[in-house]
Amino acid sequence: MAQSTETTDWVSRFADEVIEESERRAPGKPVVVASGLSPSGPIHLGNLREVMTPHLVADEIRRRGHRVRHLISWDDYDRYRKVPAGIAGVDESWSEHIGKPLTSVPAPEGSAYPNWAEHFKAAMTESLAELGVEFDGISQTEQYTSGVYREQILHAMKHRHDIDAVLAQYRTKPKPADAARKKQQQKPVDEAELEAAEGSGAAAEDDGSSGSAGYFPYKPYCGNCEKDLTTVTSYDDDSTELTYACTSCGFSETVRLSEFNRGKLVWKVDWPMRWAYEGVVFEPSGVDHSSPGSSFQVGGQIVGIFGGKQPIGPMYAFVGISGMAKMSSSRGGVPTPADALRIMEPQLLRWLYARRKPNQSFKIAFDQEIQRLYDEWDRLDAKVADGSALPADVAAHSRAVRTASGELPRTPRPLPYRTLASVADITAGHEDQALRILSELDPADPLASLDEARPRYDKAEAWINTHVPADQRTIVREEPDAELLKSLDEEDRKALRLLLDGLADHWSLDGLTHLVYGVPKVRAGFSADATPKELPPEIKTAQRSFFALLYHLLVGRDTGPRLPTLLLAVGQDRVRTLLGE
Repeated sequence: MAQSTETTDWVSRFADEVIEESERRAPGKPVVVASGLSPSGPIHLGNLREVMTPHLVADEIRRRGHRVRHLISWDDYDRYRKVPAGIAGVDESWSEHIGKPLTSVPAPEGSAYPNWAEHFKAAMTESLAELGVEFDGISQTEQYTSGVYREQILHAMKHRHDIDAVLAQYRTKPKPADAARKKQQQKPVDEAELEAAEGSGAAAEDDGSSGSAGYFPYKPYCGNCEKDLTTVTSYDDDSTELTYACTSCGFSETVRLSEFNRGKLVWKVDWPMRWAYEGVVFEPSGVDHSSPGSSFQVGGQIVGIFGGKQPIGPMYAFVGISGMAKMSSSRGGVPTPADALRIMEPQLLRWLYARRKPNQSFKIAFDQEIQRLYDEWDRLDAKVADGSALPADVAAHSRAVRTASGELPRTPRPLPYRTLASVADITAGHEDQALRILSELDPADPLASLDEARPRYDKAEAWINTHVPADQRTIVREEPDAELLKSLDEEDRKALRLLLDGLADHWSLDGLTHLVYGVPKVRAGFSADATPKELPPEIKTAQRSFFALLYHLLVGRDTGPRLPTLLLAVGQDRVRTLLGE
């Protein structure tokens, strides 16, 4: 039964629509949603939206007690198009494999996997498991080479003129990547978005070959060099005899298509064929698939030739990245889900995809913005716990922390990410020091073990180590800055004295926060408890000056981690020494 759209999120609304459509098409059968991924290189965070959108809808359908299958088609029988930049263990010698199926290309040097496709599938599969995504994986290499699609291939060849007529309507339209580029001209160009718009693997494949023998929607892989640089020169519908010639090595042969399993339908025919074969009811597509003449639009007309219907297919917008330039783990490419999961918990990454409608773009932060995102997430967590969150926010939170199968593993004591990052920064890998500081954050309920703060602590430490430039790392002074201490005026000396006298009684995160903000208030004649509304604007200026002085004396810079955290990290004795006591 459909739920009220006023109290539900976009996921629930799609689930309503998909359940209704599935019952109309195939009553009593499992609902089928689908994603397609081409393991032509690292599968990036933009591609993850291809999976997360149907996953979230499938999971909502499961929560309602319906049977559902989420298919992920691994387009591993696609041709190898180019040698991606920045892949460890890969050099230009891999260019000799261009044109072969991805499963026939050697894996990067040193890989534990048998071929290129399996190498990149493995990383994505591991990330999806961490994200709680359940799916049925389908290898298109296995489907094609085992003859699963034989009847569909013969059917496509028999109806090649009908397919050609559909495709002919669009052959003069702009290419999908061109349309995506045009959309970019009104805003600053994001190279990651353009890379996604160009498409990889199947998304950029042509729509078949037309020659003197006519149009054919099928492409054999050469029996000699394994490449798809082939042209069908003749085909007989009755006998299914097909002759092709390879323009790469000159090889030619005649085969019976009713027995031949070394080739595939071209992408714009292959995709709608699979919709019909699998009975797909819901499958989203990116901007590059949704522009005029692109795969999704054309597929909607071709799917009927195979006796199927086009799925409900929302277009999803680009996923941007902030802080990508500083990344050390994805040089030459776009960050992957594994890159994101090194620095953020699965719940946060799920939430980023769940809270935005598919047609809304958003950014995933690898820079300082990740700390703000975590603050926002923790505030939402608290609102959900006390019942003050809005219904759509509650829904997005629920989709982030659990699936129909249960709760995702979570950090027992989710301390603020920015605090954990500061502690990891200051302690530089010394876990005993980190535990000392974190146990002093709340003396009434001290942290007994770093494991209570994991995995969030490990994610924050990974972010500090891989995404914060060396010149922004915090290094506590070894010795007091004698010159600066000597140059202080009477006001600064009295402010430092007030801080030092209060350290012992305020040695906790809340206590030190009250103390460092309170010193400038007291020096100006106000109570340390005075609220901003009770204070003149110049108090803020005095606080900033005082904070800058403390940073200079402690770490030799104008700024650094939050002062209460920094003071706890440095320790009382060392703070007293560095502040000139």
